[in-house]
Amino acid sequence: MKKLLLLLLAILLVGIVLATLGPLMGLAFALLFIFLGMHYYVKSNSIVSKVLWIFVGMLGIMMAASNIPALVGLAAIILLYVIYKKWKDEDVSFSTKEEDDPFTNFENEWSKIQNKERF
Repeated sequence: MKKLLLLLLAILLVGIVLATLGPLMGLAFALLFIFLGMHYYVKSNSIVSKVLWIFVGMLGIMMAASNIPALVGLAAIILLYVIYKKWKDEDVSFSTKEEDDPFTNFENEWSKIQNKERF
């Protein structure tokens, strides 16, 4: 019964993703315009080119704001991933792996040093 519910939910989510495919592509182009505007704004030297790239970035922001329904499609894609993992009886984890870099785990390294000095 659980597999049947997962299958029905997956079919529903695929329909949602297909229905929001247009806004998803529009959001992708909008993010591309925002990236290009920011990237070339930093590289440009003249004021005219800076104004042009600000205009391109603002155009991308307006395009992204008009494609808000794409967020529903993104949520459906994430839920499809979770359903796929549940179907295969795998754990779903969005956490990142801890690094052994002493600069990112300074507190842990400092406590290890303090414990070594006590003995």
